[in-house]
Amino acid sequence: MEAGLGWTDDRVALLRRLWEDGQSASKIAAQLGGVTRNAVIGKVHRLGLAGRARGGEEAPAVAPPAKSVEIETAIAVVETQAPEPVAILTHRPAPEFPAPAPTPEPVALAVSQRVTIMDLRESMCRWPLGDPTTPEFRFCGARSITGLPYCTHHAEIAYQPAAERKRDRRVASFR
Repeated sequence: MEAGLGWTDDRVALLRRLWEDGQSASKIAAQLGGVTRNAVIGKVHRLGLAGRARGGEEAPAVAPPAKSVEIETAIAVVETQAPEPVAILTHRPAPEFPAPAPTPEPVALAVSQRVTIMDLRESMCRWPLGDPTTPEFRFCGARSITGLPYCTHHAEIAYQPAAERKRDRRVASFR
């Protein structure tokens, strides 16, 4: 909007009159000058000028009866000549998802390998087994891999390549 041109009382009165006469927002903006079509629409809504008379540009709402009879007859002829819709017999094949990676089978540990925290040593697997709040809680206790806190079996579970973790998350989200 140009400087100095605002919504004065005169401009608002002109806007109301043009809107009620059925002028389009673009034509009103052009006649007012210095405002856009969107500014006119916004002001119309703020003023609550929803309903308005039809402009002279539009065709009359009631068509001559002779034309409407002709149109109805043409529609009836077209409807009787229309072919039956074709039935859809095929469907798109289901997308192929990657097969889920086989989960490692749980390894039965010997009872002697299940150790308490008091029996846990530097070279033993520290994988927790059971609920830590119960007296039956133990650690794996199998021989750990040098430099890691877990045995071979638990290291495979704990250390997965990033690509496998992402795939596992995608597969889990489809379930």
